[in-house]
Amino acid sequence: MDSDEQVLTGGNVAAGVVRVGDTVRKPAGPSSPAVHALLRHLERVGFDGAPRSHGFDERGRHVLDYVPGPMADTRPPLGPDELRRVGALIRRLHDACARFVAPTDAQWTVAIPPDRVELVCHHDLAPWNLVLGDDRWVFIDWDGAGPGSRGWDLAYAAHGFVPLSAGGDPGVDAPRLRALVDGYRLDRASRRALPALIGAHTRGMYDLLVDGVRTGTQPWARLYADGHGRHWGPAADYVDAHRDAWLTALD
Repeated sequence: MDSDEQVLTGGNVAAGVVRVGDTVRKPAGPSSPAVHALLRHLERVGFDGAPRSHGFDERGRHVLDYVPGPMADTRPPLGPDELRRVGALIRRLHDACARFVAPTDAQWTVAIPPDRVELVCHHDLAPWNLVLGDDRWVFIDWDGAGPGSRGWDLAYAAHGFVPLSAGGDPGVDAPRLRALVDGYRLDRASRRALPALIGAHTRGMYDLLVDGVRTGTQPWARLYADGHGRHWGPAADYVDAHRDAWLTALD
């Protein structure tokens, strides 16, 4: 490693990620050219909630802006106004992505098949991927971006930002879910569909980890061994057990 490279730690999947000055260098994969095209599109249409992509360096690594600021998962849970801000940010992201025309040879790395395909989504909108900058909030780690739906992407965000985890209190979590969804300005029909999507996506994450153990697929087998399976399975149970509370809050 060059002396001007600083190893960046954190995250569950990426390895070999370094900071070089005001940029981040990430090992490229099959989806990196498509991700580069998506991020360049977001820059062109004025969406500031994603890092700019600068192509690839002499080692073939993907070069992106380094965005300063703490990660949301290192801070106390976001309050209602902040949850509305996250919801509004995700809405602006989806509206911008809806205008994206993917390259004809685009390859994507989507871990969990979505409920349907209507636009290219981030697929990992979570506190561990949100930088709370002084002047803007930015979602990072776009390696898993790909075709999906607004509801599917928002469902995953709800799990992480509310959060919706085993041992939660529906009396506390339901208003927090409402704040996130209000910020997104979700229509009534989509609000009614969202709790089922949250349950399906959360269960899908658990199934992905279990399948990773069965097949030896990484990083999912490692994450299961690290205890993530003990989170996602009970979280799905919690979401499903209190679906009526989510529906009432979102009505």
